[in-house]
Amino acid sequence: MSNGQWYPPEWPDRIRALAAGELTAVVPKRAATVMLLRDIADGTAVHMLRRRTSMAFAGGAYAYPGGGVDPRDDRPVRWAGPSLDVWAERLGVDDTASAQAIVCAAVRETFEEAGILLAGRTPDTVVGDTTGDDWEADRQALVDRGMSFADFIDRRGLVLRSDLLGAWARWITPEFEPRRYDTWFFVAALPEGQRARNVSTEAESTVWISPSDALDGYDKGELLMMPPTVATLRTLQAFRTSAEALAAAGSQDMTPVLAKARLEGGEVVLSWPGHEEFTKHVSTGGPR
Repeated sequence: MSNGQWYPPEWPDRIRALAAGELTAVVPKRAATVMLLRDIADGTAVHMLRRRTSMAFAGGAYAYPGGGVDPRDDRPVRWAGPSLDVWAERLGVDDTASAQAIVCAAVRETFEEAGILLAGRTPDTVVGDTTGDDWEADRQALVDRGMSFADFIDRRGLVLRSDLLGAWARWITPEFEPRRYDTWFFVAALPEGQRARNVSTEAESTVWISPSDALDGYDKGELLMMPPTVATLRTLQAFRTSAEALAAAGSQDMTPVLAKARLEGGEVVLSWPGHEEFTKHVSTGGPR
């Protein structure tokens, strides 16, 4: 392949098995990820982590902080910003508990994987520093699932700032993947006083990089990425500041994107509706 599109070698066989009715798709797990932005001299930079090459899913790929929804993420928390009814409509879910769980997962995972916390003492403030032994102990307790996010917020006397998040996109892992996620992508600006850290157990390294530079690396085949990452980076290029991007979140299309595989002229064609650049033709010799 000429670019850095992540494409596991086992996909062709799994695609053929799905097309032949020999593979049953697993139900995707709900997940959330956050495109954390900060302003730089000539635009914006986004915080990305490089997943460990040893990981079974997307090893070595560049991605954003994020992860699966914890079953406890729907527990009531002090809340600021749009109501849960508004969030449920925006996220395309049927109930407010699901909406809260997805938003809480986005905030929790960003704290767990980057040390950035979108919460404050009051509905109009944000904590200024999340470093120190006490913060690290709480972060690790969240990672280990020894403490729920609701308990963390309550113990710290904080308010979750949902208004600091903007829902940006939704992608669902292809049906032929053994590990599937229904992932909501959010955008947020780096809070003043906080600094991102490489604290994720899933990351080999982290970087602040402009969307254009990240895409240039992908187009040259130097940076490995999954289609959702590439697609969201392309949309972020249009904005000069993180505030502009956050303001534009409400107009982003939240229609779920799900890859489709079809038989065509003896080949299996893999495509992501609305994103033709990721189309792959799978033949006996592999993708092209």
